[in-house]
Amino acid sequence: MSPYWGANFFEFFYILIVRIAHWNFSTLATDEVQIGVLGAVAVSCALLGPFLVLKRMAMFANSLSHTILLGIAGAVLLLGGTAMFDLSHLLLGALIAAIATAFFTEGLIKVFRLQEDASIGLVFTSLFALGIVLVTLYTRDLHLGIESVMGNADALMPSDLRLAATLMLINGCAIFLFFRHFQLASFDKSLAQTLGLRGGLFHFLLLFLAAATCIGAFRAVGVLLVLAFLVGPYLTARLFCHRLKYLLLWSALLGIGASLFGVALARHLLSVYDLPLSTGGIVACSIGLFYLIALAIRKIYLFTLARRCAIVNGA
Repeated sequence: MSPYWGANFFEFFYILIVRIAHWNFSTLATDEVQIGVLGAVAVSCALLGPFLVLKRMAMFANSLSHTILLGIAGAVLLLGGTAMFDLSHLLLGALIAAIATAFFTEGLIKVFRLQEDASIGLVFTSLFALGIVLVTLYTRDLHLGIESVMGNADALMPSDLRLAATLMLINGCAIFLFFRHFQLASFDKSLAQTLGLRGGLFHFLLLFLAAATCIGAFRAVGVLLVLAFLVGPYLTARLFCHRLKYLLLWSALLGIGASLFGVALARHLLSVYDLPLSTGGIVACSIGLFYLIALAIRKIYLFTLARRCAIVNGA
């Protein structure tokens, strides 16, 4: 039985602190695996989210997070169901779907002169609907639809923690090695081209990392909720700081905080009120709640500052 069984919201954190003091990876509880996976996913998304937003690829990331379902379903079907737990096959299928999404989106813009939002909307709905059809018709026994679309944080295992940690490490190394390149390509494309920076290469790398991150997140939060991790913490952090390095740090910390809060709240609702709600969904809602709280604090701060300035000027 889980050591957190029957614990309320505050007791959860007390038990967690005690267990951290006597840490043993071989005896991880389900709640701790959830925290680890969701925290790793939050950090992975936080490292990419600011660049996606700065490059005005947030809607494209939304499209990508949905259309990779087609690649996941295709990989599982082509390999007879054995790809479900094989990262390389899932990653290849998601990457192919991501490339197809980018190709069709850019093609509709350049060939048919559609606006970017219209092109994204058309490709997004078409490929995602095709993925849903494949999942519904051919992968019912694998439960791929439920896990890919809505996530299943309550069924996470230590192997999922290793996968999420690996993707977090890959994203961290990529951002550490090419931070200046991503920064330059995000803020000033013309200068990047003048300096000989291959913007297309780093655009493809960002696309690849986003696809890989979505693969790491679909077991925990599903493809529908991964956008909350990619965009939500960054938008919250941007209310209080504007330097890119600090934005990456605060986005990661906010994502980890939302993961802790969401898992503790899910355990509280189950223990106290017998409500077995989706842990991934609660975490995604927590990210939105953090943004609203941060927005209210900023509004109050600006209002207070304006009043002080008015008093000083009036004096």
